[in-house]
Amino acid sequence: MIRNGLSAFALLLSATAVTPVLAQAAAPVAAAPAATPAGADAFVEQVQKESQEYSLDASRIAWVNATYITDDTDALAAKSGAVGTEMAVRFALGAAKFDGVKGISPDTRRKLDILKNGLTLPAPTTPGAAQTLSDLSTKMSSSYGKGRGLKDGKPINGSDIEAAMGTSRDPAELKEMWVSWHDNVGAPMRGDYAKMAAIANEGSRELGFKDTGAMWRSGYDMPADDFAKLTDQLWKEVEPLYLSLHTYVRAKLNAKYGDAVQAKTGPIRADLLGNMWAQEWGGIYDVVAPAGAGDLGYDVGDLLKAKQYDPIRMVKTGEGFYSSLGFAPLPKTFWERSQIVKPADREVICHASAWDLDNKDDIRIKMCTKVNADDFTTIHHELGHNYYQRAYNKQPLLYQGGANDGFHEAIGDFVALSITPDYLVKIGLLDPAKVPGADKDIGLLLRQAMDKVAFLPFGLMMDKWRWGVFSGAIPTSGYQKGWDDLRLQYQGIKPPVARDETRFDPGAKYHIPASTPYARYFLARILQFQFYKAACDQAGWKGPLHRCSFYDNKQVGARLNTMLTMGASKPWPDALQAFTGTRQMSGKALVEYFAPLKAWLDQQNKGKPSGW
Repeated sequence: MIRNGLSAFALLLSATAVTPVLAQAAAPVAAAPAATPAGADAFVEQVQKESQEYSLDASRIAWVNATYITDDTDALAAKSGAVGTEMAVRFALGAAKFDGVKGISPDTRRKLDILKNGLTLPAPTTPGAAQTLSDLSTKMSSSYGKGRGLKDGKPINGSDIEAAMGTSRDPAELKEMWVSWHDNVGAPMRGDYAKMAAIANEGSRELGFKDTGAMWRSGYDMPADDFAKLTDQLWKEVEPLYLSLHTYVRAKLNAKYGDAVQAKTGPIRADLLGNMWAQEWGGIYDVVAPAGAGDLGYDVGDLLKAKQYDPIRMVKTGEGFYSSLGFAPLPKTFWERSQIVKPADREVICHASAWDLDNKDDIRIKMCTKVNADDFTTIHHELGHNYYQRAYNKQPLLYQGGANDGFHEAIGDFVALSITPDYLVKIGLLDPAKVPGADKDIGLLLRQAMDKVAFLPFGLMMDKWRWGVFSGAIPTSGYQKGWDDLRLQYQGIKPPVARDETRFDPGAKYHIPASTPYARYFLARILQFQFYKAACDQAGWKGPLHRCSFYDNKQVGARLNTMLTMGASKPWPDALQAFTGTRQMSGKALVEYFAPLKAWLDQQNKGKPSGW
């Protein structure tokens, strides 16, 4: 599950991700500064002052709404969010006015760019356009939330149908769920999505971007087209591993279901992979697990229960990991104010998240923790956000964020990779005599690859499709074909039934109607392994990479802290270099991590056709 960290400026910008920005309603509260370097400096200072004044109350309102859901807290959050939206739009339009001004310092120019790139759906100043864009976005998001598919001919909601896709092994039932969800949820919003894309493009051009896709790609310290090339380069590095996994899984599905359902060659039928969008395949691990190697010999959840862990002790253990690296303990207020378990007396949002309310030390997590392996991992992940937030809290407000939007997710994920048998032994959870032997490695790696490797092409093609829509390379008359072509090209999958241009399968994935950029998740999957290998190298680890834990290594912690304290103050290659020693984002560490699995898969795949 994808989780998020919230800090003050991120909170301000998050309002624009939920509600399209209302440009025409954005009236400056003071006279516009002169279009000079001094005027730019003054504008940035005013933005940071106004944002700081807004953020604490807004953060508190958002926190109370998430941990105490009532009509009243909903209303307070909506009002606060509208104020944040207005501010973010006004700041972006104000920043754009300095685009042609020469002599602006690099620091101020960076802050202006952050303000411009903070928006997701900018509305143009054309009268009525902002309201139309808001109405379209709200309508699509609401339609998605109310969406229903069919299972055994009966309506089923989104969360239930998603779970059923992971457990059903009946091809006819899987097809019914897949087709009904995509037809009922995606297809009706096709026309609205086309209108929304056109209006957002007008707004992006007013901000000085070629189109909305170019605006999204401009937040990575390089020209928009260069970022697209970087994602292609990263994909090429990991594609052979994905191809080996695809070949193996296709053969297993063919063995289970037969040629009539899944052929031995060609693409995989999208509904057979245990997930509505075929983005992660862990749901069908039982179908592909190698005989004898799938059982690790222990379950972290069972170990926690045997040692009588409760949720608080689980979080204390997560804190202990970061303390072992040399990070200061979490503040007293963390324990007083976090939601660690689900309250029994009220409705809350259980989706795990990490918060920074005051840009200083009021950091918290919000979880409905249960004593199991997944939540133990999630705790290590969420605390990564908190330690990142605290590390950059001395930076100017506009620099209080990840080096790019992939970094924040990758920090928690790379720490979670260190929950290895070695780590579990060191903290007293696993008996050294019960550390699984090397014969269990393939099962462990395959289980991870079914999610982490399988996700990579999906994580990339989601925005590839939208970049094409915004640029016009995918015309409104070819939305479905463009989607199907990219799914085939990158994932090697096909829909279970023929699709035509009356359909709109992209709309059946939440992030499309919600207009949430997705490249960050692709980057996070790559970066987490790059960070992990760097930490293991610094710790002097000599064994297989996937067995490494850098627990209790202060040198690693010091290098990591150097990167974290930079926040967004420098281009991301500078931050990457501070920790890893290289300025190049690379998929090579991911490939090395899964190298034993790749060799094993290639042995299993001998004599079988690969590709599609």
